[in-house]
Amino acid sequence: MSLSSLSIRSAIVDLGSNSVRLVVFEGKGRNPVIIFNEKATLRLGSGLETTKRLNPQGVFLAEDVFKRFYAIATKMKADPFVVVATAAVRDAEDGQKFLQKIHEWMPNVTVQILSGEQEAEYAAAGVLCSIPNADGIVADIGGGSMELVQIFQKKRYNAQTLPLGVIRLMDRANKKIAKANMIASKDLKAVEWLNEAKKKRLYLVGGAFRAMARLYMEYTSYPIFIVHYYTLSYSKAKEMVDWILLKLKDGNLNTLASIHKRLSDLPYAATVLKQLLLIQKPVEIVFCAEGVREGWYMRNVIAETYRNQNPQEAAALDICKRLGRVQDFPAALIKWTDSLFNQEEQVMKEKRWVACLISDSGCLDHPEYRKEQAYYRILRMAVMAFDHQMRAFLALTIAIRYDATMNEKFLFASKKILTPKQYEQAVILGLAFRLAYTLSGNIPDLLLRTRLKVGKKKLTLYYFHHLDAVISEAVSRRLTRLGQLMGLETKLMPDHK
Repeated sequence: MSLSSLSIRSAIVDLGSNSVRLVVFEGKGRNPVIIFNEKATLRLGSGLETTKRLNPQGVFLAEDVFKRFYAIATKMKADPFVVVATAAVRDAEDGQKFLQKIHEWMPNVTVQILSGEQEAEYAAAGVLCSIPNADGIVADIGGGSMELVQIFQKKRYNAQTLPLGVIRLMDRANKKIAKANMIASKDLKAVEWLNEAKKKRLYLVGGAFRAMARLYMEYTSYPIFIVHYYTLSYSKAKEMVDWILLKLKDGNLNTLASIHKRLSDLPYAATVLKQLLLIQKPVEIVFCAEGVREGWYMRNVIAETYRNQNPQEAAALDICKRLGRVQDFPAALIKWTDSLFNQEEQVMKEKRWVACLISDSGCLDHPEYRKEQAYYRILRMAVMAFDHQMRAFLALTIAIRYDATMNEKFLFASKKILTPKQYEQAVILGLAFRLAYTLSGNIPDLLLRTRLKVGKKKLTLYYFHHLDAVISEAVSRRLTRLGQLMGLETKLMPDHK
């Protein structure tokens, strides 16, 4: 396939104080699809606090990195293709001179220095990309600065930048954690509007925060090793910070290979977070892997028709188109399962619709491995739109749809993450899906010529007389199994309506 026949692509080089990263997106859909993602550590902001200039070693290494990024993005025909520079270049005396070099290394590529406020707004847009109902404070920590911005009802307020990036704070504190603690406290207390968002959520963006999350997930044996949407209560967040600071102080931290380069940064990120927790007292913290780059995508790339689309529905529709056999079947399935849950809340109805959309996602897997393969596909998919509870719920539903039993060992993550009620709802829905596919053969018209009715004591499957032939022993058995789980008697009856 020639490059000219590929989907529309866009690319951004995010030039920070610690690292520079190239991300190439494919398409213009609601959920950014990343097809290339590479980082190089330059630490341009190292020493900036005292020299007021970019780190010479980082400047020396930059040429090869930028030339490589330029070759990749241009060969992939990325358009738009931009470079956005943040705190180090923004604050350095030789920042403009460095930008001139970038123009030489990457001809005809737009290069922009983001102001602190612009950086904060891009970070907020990145969070809203996958969490459109986010309500609270976004804290995006980098090497040279930390951006704070308040978000409420899909809008951004009070964007602000502080010199609390991990490299900058390390330099300001002369590598003394106690001094860093005092600096962070003083800087954050000066942000008066933080009081407006007390006891709301705190959304954490940036590599140093993500490294903290990875360490704590390993320490607590968390069942999904996906940082995005990893959520901790206020008390658990305090425990995490105290644990990391203690382990780093003792030099007794069992590190992951993926974060060993950030070990020197972690005490400063943990110190900043500790002060944020003391001031804001958030109801919970939510780690977010989407930030400035996804915010740029949302502002400059996404097609207008997709801008207001629900990201979960958009992701599920994409899975349905790629893996489902009959595109009309989910619409029939959502209608057919309407009576399953008494007094169903809107959140559950939306969850059920997403599950219907992805209900055929394991159809191409080998039958011997289908239930487990389908489970892990949904649990670990790269899509950012689903929080961990949603992943666990959907994965369990699909595994049961493919005949998994509730005592399967691979369902461990769902058992640990979901509440008993959520777990039961997922199993009920999965069994209903299995019954529906057995009954209809994935044909919408056949499914809708039957109906499921849940009563106080009985679960009844109604069917038209001419469908007698499809009411098989397998249908009867699966109806019985669903009824047993729901604590209901089951009955098959001709429908005279």
